Amino acid sequence: MKKFLFFLLASIMISCTAQESSKYNLGFETQKDPLQLADGWIEWGKYEISIDTLAHSGNYAGKINSGESEDGFGSIAYEIPANYKGERIELKGYMKIKNVSDGFAGLLLRVDGNGSTLAFDNMQRRQITGTKDWEQYSITLNYPEDAQRIYVAGILVGKGEAWFDDFVLSIDGKDVQMLKEVEYKPSKAELDKEFIDASRIELTEPSPKQIESLELLGRVWGFLKYHHLEIAKGNYNWDFELFRFLPAYIKTTDKNESKRQLVDRITSLGKLEDCTNCEPTNESAFLKPDLEWIYQQEEDLKSALLDVYKNRSQGKHYYITKAANVGNPEFKNENSYYDMPYPDDGYRLLSLYRYWNMINYFFPYRHLMDENWNTKLAEYIPVFLNAKNELEYELAALQLIAEIQDTHANIYGDMEQLDAWKGINYPPVHVRFIENQLVVTDYYNEEFANRDGLKVGDIISEIQGKPVDEIVAEKTKYYPASNVPTRLRNLSEDILRSNNKELDITLISKDRKPRTQSVTLYPKDSLEIFRWYKKSEGSSYKILDGNIGYVNLQNIKESDVSKIKEEFKGTKGIIVDIRNYPAIFVPFSLGPYFVSQSTPFVKFTQGNIDHPGEFTFTDTLEIPNDGEAYKGKLVVLVNELTQSMAEYTTMALKAGENITVLGSTTAGADGNVSTILLPGGLRTMISGIGVYYPNGEETQRVGIVPDVEVKPTIVGIRNGKDEVLEKAIQLISEE
Repeated sequence: MKKFLFFLLASIMISCTAQESSKYNLGFETQKDPLQLADGWIEWGKYEISIDTLAHSGNYAGKINSGESEDGFGSIAYEIPANYKGERIELKGYMKIKNVSDGFAGLLLRVDGNGSTLAFDNMQRRQITGTKDWEQYSITLNYPEDAQRIYVAGILVGKGEAWFDDFVLSIDGKDVQMLKEVEYKPSKAELDKEFIDASRIELTEPSPKQIESLELLGRVWGFLKYHHLEIAKGNYNWDFELFRFLPAYIKTTDKNESKRQLVDRITSLGKLEDCTNCEPTNESAFLKPDLEWIYQQEEDLKSALLDVYKNRSQGKHYYITKAANVGNPEFKNENSYYDMPYPDDGYRLLSLYRYWNMINYFFPYRHLMDENWNTKLAEYIPVFLNAKNELEYELAALQLIAEIQDTHANIYGDMEQLDAWKGINYPPVHVRFIENQLVVTDYYNEEFANRDGLKVGDIISEIQGKPVDEIVAEKTKYYPASNVPTRLRNLSEDILRSNNKELDITLISKDRKPRTQSVTLYPKDSLEIFRWYKKSEGSSYKILDGNIGYVNLQNIKESDVSKIKEEFKGTKGIIVDIRNYPAIFVPFSLGPYFVSQSTPFVKFTQGNIDHPGEFTFTDTLEIPNDGEAYKGKLVVLVNELTQSMAEYTTMALKAGENITVLGSTTAGADGNVSTILLPGGLRTMISGIGVYYPNGEETQRVGIVPDVEVKPTIVGIRNGKDEVLEKAIQLISEE
């Protein structure tokens, strides 16, 4: 007995010593002030954040309770200096949840550097809700080389309670508690803070000559940013160098003098080293750098720019890198200047320059825009500089973003001015464009059914006395999308929003008699709003009448895939519904079930940071066969809600021998996304790699074109039918 007590006490002492020696309080155990959070932990959001004795291990855990708050989220976070080197960063932690709804709970891992977020995941896509006991979860991200701060957190969005405990942060598989720290040496660019509060530039109402001059400057500024070796080394804060150069440049009215200033600035960056490994443009490149504008310049400027090009930066670059494995661009060290809600003249011009050049050099689909991107820089200079307030600036940015015609592109985040412009109150109904008309398709909350006389299937023809077609025409330029159906999808989400508490609308019901009536609007948090599709509950798969398997990828789990393969062996056919966003990545787990041999299905284009503007094809990827292929017919359901990973999944399933894609054209936005930060705290994204069929056929903007086109009808909506699913059942039954 004494021996047992000795080992017990020894183990307790060892445990306590290990806890006390931990650099970071990731288990919530150290709490000097019982009235405060555990040492080192901070709170984000306005939910009730506390330390609780309901722990996974030890004495304490972090807790988030939504309570009665209307803020929308709460997070308990811990900041760790990013004094470590490595390739991959992983966060593991235990989470327990109770009655989580209208949102999600999850771990959160964020890596920041030089004023921007470099890597981020909050498990939102996993949609963890309901009530669950303690379970370990993990997040793994690429670890940015320019990381400065790491945030470990738990997050709750929506309603409910969540507990968090026993976080472990590791880099390349090694616990940071045990890792040796490395000294961080900031670059010259990071140390430059001169214009952090204001650019001190005044540029409103530019003249035509100024626009021409500023267009050339924007081209030169962006070209140097991505080509010049000294800028690539991080020796210049290139944002602030713009503000230093502008005052004298904009005062110059003589074109020759302006170009001389540009030549002098290029020369002042230092003598270039001869580049011995700068490759010429790849002859097989799918997209090639556009240098025509350089050859159009006068000799001195042309010579200076071509000298930079011939001796351009190679390898590591301060402002740009490529994501590991995938190859999409990662825009580094781009400060969003979040504390400047309405950027001044210089920052607005910087916003335009930054975005235009990122698209010009690193957007894989620049050749697919309806209008020439080369004309957009001059076109948008007066739009950005004449923006009179924060809202006009945000709308200018949104309009520019829409020009690239990429559904991944938009302005994301909590943008108060844009939200107010769209309207803070929402209708109780979900609407979609069906047969080119705005139709009520569902209720957000069951208790609102038939309230205000609105019925599923009603057509809305006018809003506040204005025809819906006119509203669409006015607002379409502010809704980025790859194609028209997806733009209407996005616009329908906002079209009935208002800052008023009521809207007058004209309805056409089943009896075809138009009537005008008021519809009550509600704050967002009082409705169970879904954007494009309701959350699917229950099992992701089932057997339909007629021995037909049905799979909904919206709520599929990893463990479901093997069960589907086993239980659906003897079915007549399988329907895979991808009119949603898949919960998990299934191309290489579910896809092999439908091919009898390894089958090519996709290839990509990737940019080249050593040769900005060049894109080349990768090798073709194949879906492997993992055994006996499914013998029945496969029908895949798609529509404008099928986007990005959903489109990629459809391409993988199309590799099957006996497949029909049924529905309507998809969103036309595929390729891993790259985040872009703009002044004023704006955040947008682009499709970062090009996605193509093995024969080189486009998917961007075109989407996945169905083999059999079937669209919902207004009559079908009124009768509660899913006409696309019914057609799929018919196709399989006929076999």
